Amino acid sequence: MGKFAKFTKLMKAVFTQKKKQKIHWIIDQSKCMSMPEVEILRKTSQRAKSEGLRDKRYSKVRTWLLIQLGLHAGLRVGEMASLKHGDLLIDGFRSSIVVLGKGSKKRAVWISSHLKQACLTYMAYKSKFGFENGSDSFLLNNRKGEQISRRELQKSFKAMLQLAGLPNHYYVHCLRHTYTTFLLKASNYNYRFVQQQLGHSSIRTTQVYASVLESDGREAIERLYK
Repeated sequence: MGKFAKFTKLMKAVFTQKKKQKIHWIIDQSKCMSMPEVEILRKTSQRAKSEGLRDKRYSKVRTWLLIQLGLHAGLRVGEMASLKHGDLLIDGFRSSIVVLGKGSKKRAVWISSHLKQACLTYMAYKSKFGFENGSDSFLLNNRKGEQISRRELQKSFKAMLQLAGLPNHYYVHCLRHTYTTFLLKASNYNYRFVQQQLGHSSIRTTQVYASVLESDGREAIERLYK
């Protein structure tokens, strides 16, 4: 076997080995907000929304809904940026959002009555600011009424964190992590349902969040035989 053939065989072996290797990642508690932190963020964004309406600052109202979408639907920042009014199925008894996720895959995310009302309220506010509410209009638009960038959403979220006095290491994606952990508890650890809500291609990705929920197991151990 010539040198070139040996080199080719070696490279194929290396490539095959890399494909077999699994990428392991973990979610620790530093990436998820606690309930007290969630309450502080919600109250702060609510006050900011009121100030935005009073001072005619649309960005504060928009950030309020961004936080609602993160905490109550677990959307990725890119999914939020691409949302259009036509993706909200919230008329009558319908309460869901059609999301364009990774790989351009669409999924329907069930939402609570709380988030449904928040979206309806937000759209009414948008009209007062002079923005379009047509089905092809972006939900979290920029000042020009166009699609907002992920970077701008991140900056808005960071500003809200500072206003709330919360740790600066949180990013918008932490809202998705927080939503996942709380939804797992609320659904009695129904991983299949949570997987569908989040759009995970594999349930193993959803099960990674089990490490964050260790505290439940520790509390159970302390209650053992009591």
